[in-house]
Amino acid sequence: MNITALPIDRMSNIYNNSVVRYWQFLFHDLSDPRTRDWFLISSPLPGLSILIGYLYFVLSWGPRNMEHRKPYQLKNILVVYNFLQILLSTWLFKEGMEAIFFHNYSLTCEGVDFSYKPYPLRVARGVYIYFLAKLTELLDTVFFVLRKKDKQITFLHMYHHTVMPMISWGATKYYPGGHGVFVGIMNSFVHIIMYTYYLLAALLPHNLQKRYLWWKKYITTLQMSQFCVAFLHNCLLLFYDCNYPKWSVILVLPNAMFFYFLFSDFYNNAYTSKKENGAVPLIQNSAKANGVAEKVSDGIPNGKGKSD
Repeated sequence: MNITALPIDRMSNIYNNSVVRYWQFLFHDLSDPRTRDWFLISSPLPGLSILIGYLYFVLSWGPRNMEHRKPYQLKNILVVYNFLQILLSTWLFKEGMEAIFFHNYSLTCEGVDFSYKPYPLRVARGVYIYFLAKLTELLDTVFFVLRKKDKQITFLHMYHHTVMPMISWGATKYYPGGHGVFVGIMNSFVHIIMYTYYLLAALLPHNLQKRYLWWKKYITTLQMSQFCVAFLHNCLLLFYDCNYPKWSVILVLPNAMFFYFLFSDFYNNAYTSKKENGAVPLIQNSAKANGVAEKVSDGIPNGKGKSD
């Protein structure tokens, strides 16, 4: 059949039907039937709309609206926000550790159980909550804008906060559990430490922060260690077979390397250079520094571009 000889309206119908079938195949047929209808999971459009709104606020509307305003302090809001993030991270970490110690989770290669048994459903819900947590962390950047900390909104910060919700959305929709859970467990543990630091930084007066928050550089070390472990753990998929996609290493390995080298560079500039030169580097002006370092440079909480 010569498709060019078809009427335009029929060609349009064929095209539209093909798009609908491809959309259904990609976002329905391939997805996990247990999670495909959950809030914000059934379609990528709601999540993308949130990210687009987030980027528009952070990169355009927010700075323009704050240009002639005084920065908000938000101390009480930051205290509550950091405390809730600690609770959320602690719950996620607890769920993950129970999987390892009480449900025979394999650190070598763990497949996804797609059954409707109570425990696999519990794991899927945990992955879903992790995804929702990534959305709540978008508030980190919103607080930057409202507090006029524009220099801390770097490429690495924006990259992380934009990509992580998309990756965790995909995990919830297609593979809610299995090998990738271990990265979430590590990340939740790091978040407990980080948000505890940010909470203390918000509560303590400035003259006491240096005395009690001396351990800030070890948070960066912990972040770098997380990347190394995540890299090695995902490399195991290249050597072991289980019900988990090997192609996931294409997403995980480059990101782990990318974040490791950026935070390693920051660590050298923030701490090694400081000891050698006896001066504090201008961390805020570096497009590469986007982690704990940026946040602790001014002693104010939530100035990070997390490493997770």
